[in-house]
Amino acid sequence: MKIIIIKFGGSSLADPGRIRRAAAMVLRERKRGFSPVAVVSAPADSTDDLLKLAALAGGNNPSLREIDALLASGEQISAALVALALAYEGAAAISLTGSQAGIRTDAVFSAAAVLSVDAHRLRRELKAGRVPVVAGFQGVSPRGEITTLGRGGSDLSAVVIARALKAARCEFRTDVKGIYTAHPAIVPGARKIKAISYEEVIRLAELGTEVRQLRAVKYAAGHRIPLHLRSSFHDEPGTMVTASGGRRGATCLSIKKEGGCTLVSVIGRGLNKTHLAGMLRAAASCGVKADVTDFSSGAATLRTSHAEGEVLLKALHGAFFRR
Repeated sequence: MKIIIIKFGGSSLADPGRIRRAAAMVLRERKRGFSPVAVVSAPADSTDDLLKLAALAGGNNPSLREIDALLASGEQISAALVALALAYEGAAAISLTGSQAGIRTDAVFSAAAVLSVDAHRLRRELKAGRVPVVAGFQGVSPRGEITTLGRGGSDLSAVVIARALKAARCEFRTDVKGIYTAHPAIVPGARKIKAISYEEVIRLAELGTEVRQLRAVKYAAGHRIPLHLRSSFHDEPGTMVTASGGRRGATCLSIKKEGGCTLVSVIGRGLNKTHLAGMLRAAASCGVKADVTDFSSGAATLRTSHAEGEVLLKALHGAFFRR
């Protein structure tokens, strides 16, 4: 049984049409010979809406236990709806809470750590020919309390399940096609990266561009779980995240506002003084005043003003990622 974990973000489940599309993607993997397990986030914006309701009902200092019980319901809604959509298409499916899926955590509400995964129920459902649809972001404490795994916690749910089931790979389906050489909204010529290392994704997060929950990426790195970051709206390949990643050298750029300045970084593997010199030349060529704040084999960062940050980002992209 070749298992694949497919995690859908909230924007992928925002309305009935998108839920049906997600179900169709799960079934497509089944036709390709995989045994899929879907892990789902709450529908887009629903977590924020629930927090607003909590503030209205419980004031400014609510019980974290009750907040976890409330927020976990968002993912459970998604799980049930996706299971219903799969059933409508003729596939046997079953929705499972984090507890039913065997995700055991510590007792820290709102940011629980996963202690173990008892995958017996998941294996039983797969063996029976059903598609398990797991509510992400949640687990159960030793005392049987609902716990949540922090913002982006459905990512962590997906990777811990992937490890427990020895899945062939773990997919993250979202509203973007993968990781790009720079933010496409700022650099129209940015292109999708085919492969990147765990280390580089972690550096991206540390420098302000968190493409996935950092805890989940670190867990995947520690257990060598291949990640595939791709779109929920297209079936084209996305970005593979593995230990080896792609080629050495500059991989992508990040931009982050910090205090009264902007930090622009080149992330890669095996960066050296030649790369740093190229960054400084690119800054000078577009008339941007920038100074070096950090340099290592994994990342090099220049600091400039807010007004010149995006100009510098575009100049660096032209210098390092010419077609």
